[in-house]
Amino acid sequence: MKAAFITGHGGNEVVEVRHCEKPQRQPDDILIQIKAATLNQVDLYMRNSGAGITHQLPQIMGVDGAGVVAETDETCSYYANGQSVVLFPALSCGECEFCQQGDQSLCRRIQFLGEQTDGTFAEWISVPAANVFPMPGHLTFAEGAALGVNFLTAWRMLFTKAQLKPWETVLVFGVGGGVSLAAMQLAKAAGARVIVTSRDTDKLDRALAMGADAAINSQQQDVAKAALEYTNGRGVDVVIENIGEAVWSQAMKSLVRGGRLVTCGATSGAQPGADLQRLFVRQLQIFGSTGGTLAEFRDLLSFVQHHRIQPVIDSVFSLKQIHNALNHLESGKKMGKVALNLCEDSHDS
Repeated sequence: MKAAFITGHGGNEVVEVRHCEKPQRQPDDILIQIKAATLNQVDLYMRNSGAGITHQLPQIMGVDGAGVVAETDETCSYYANGQSVVLFPALSCGECEFCQQGDQSLCRRIQFLGEQTDGTFAEWISVPAANVFPMPGHLTFAEGAALGVNFLTAWRMLFTKAQLKPWETVLVFGVGGGVSLAAMQLAKAAGARVIVTSRDTDKLDRALAMGADAAINSQQQDVAKAALEYTNGRGVDVVIENIGEAVWSQAMKSLVRGGRLVTCGATSGAQPGADLQRLFVRQLQIFGSTGGTLAEFRDLLSFVQHHRIQPVIDSVFSLKQIHNALNHLESGKKMGKVALNLCEDSHDS
């Protein structure tokens, strides 16, 4: 089979498409023929540094993916060969206190596909049956793959952490990014009012066309003042952000008294001013969030199926175009997910 390997760190030259042996399915695993995978910021991080993530090189890249069932245990009656499925990207131990409580995202020995173990940028993968879920029938494989990281992250942020209600207002920073765009789609489907930000006018226009209620150009406007204006001076109930230091002050100032801020990233820096006086006087709540649980993924898939939500796919590349795909992701010019088509030139060996 063919797969995209990371062989070192420091740029595109460490990413290679190689021929390798198809994985042998282990007991209680399901062998999946991957049809599509989508890129995430962690793929760039693994290419450029990988610092702090325990891994062995060379390693197959890719965190999320979708495909078809190729082989299962005879006792597995949940899936039939050829069934379309999506992958839950985290491998949890099932034994620690957090796994026992059903919160696999806090597992003490968690491993992610494409980070600590071989991932989805390959024509085949063998994963535990617990990590395999039926794909909503209205989605393409690229759209299905997009659910594993960005949509699951947004789901946990909105509904587990923030406990978003249909009558509330959400401010989503950086709507061109995968998590932010997913949060906008999910919050709108849940009935909430959604305000989005971006420095790119075209991305704001597209978000409005997709259903956003208001848009703020963060390069031209004061985000907090605009958010207060849109809410008649009240402030928003929930802020969803993954940018960190550059937007933290504006995010805090945008919240209503008792409002909730949920963050899942710090791409602009991890040490913003705490603004403790605002935090305790206005009784704000701040949540950190990463990934999601098996139960949350199941609920997400049901919600996506019921509301016929379609993740936005910006562009699709072949596996041999992996360098172009990574560069496009890094450029910041995308709107939605960058996907890999694993169907081209696929073979069984």
